[in-house]
Amino acid sequence: MASRRLIYLPFWAVYVFLYAPIAVLVVMSFNAGKSPYVFEGVSLKWYGELAGDETIRQGLVNTLIVAAGSTVLSTVLGTLLAVGMARYARSRLLDALGLLPAVLPDIVLGIGLLVFYRAIQMTLGLHSIILAHTVFGMAFVAAVVRTRLVHADTSLEEASRDLGATPLVTFARVTLPGLAPGIAAGALLAFTLSLDEFVIAFFTAAPTEPTLPIVIYSMVRFGVTPEINALATILLAVSFTVIIVAQRMTRLTESLT
Repeated sequence: MASRRLIYLPFWAVYVFLYAPIAVLVVMSFNAGKSPYVFEGVSLKWYGELAGDETIRQGLVNTLIVAAGSTVLSTVLGTLLAVGMARYARSRLLDALGLLPAVLPDIVLGIGLLVFYRAIQMTLGLHSIILAHTVFGMAFVAAVVRTRLVHADTSLEEASRDLGATPLVTFARVTLPGLAPGIAAGALLAFTLSLDEFVIAFFTAAPTEPTLPIVIYSMVRFGVTPEINALATILLAVSFTVIIVAQRMTRLTESLT
């Protein structure tokens, strides 16, 4: 029995390695003292301090605007990209090019977008961040939706066309409803990624309209405070919840295939 437990020891050690820093951050967010490193008792006062910080509130509003806007665009464009790759342009090269933004280093994508914006003389602001987040968000949506499409039964689409429905009607009434769980999971994934993203937003944001991760970065440069720990804990809880929901939707998609 003891030897069997030892087999699982490396497994749990990996989880401790992954989540111990996050656990410390969450615990210190409830610290009653001002020190971010010495726990002096349990308190929720740093969460209350967040509500009164105008800079954080504005950063949060900007982040939600960017996440919502880029999620809508990513979902529409990513779904169309997935349908095009799976139904009309079956090519490994096109597949790779369509999904490449999801694996490109953020700093490369951020610099490339900044150079492009400057080349077309586009001003920076929330709109430039939304477009930038759409670039990598649509790649993730396309990957999730395409997984559903690859395993989908095409007999219903063929039957619809045989009965005289146009390709557009077949897509709207047959293909799209079948893809709904995958589209929803991809949208949630794109929203979460946009919510936490820092590097690309740092290159494509205007100085007067920072997103919340940029605000946090500005605060951290002068030292970590319990207020930052509380803010990071809230972001962690939101991201964790959305990821769990997206994962459940992905499982639903797989169960339907």
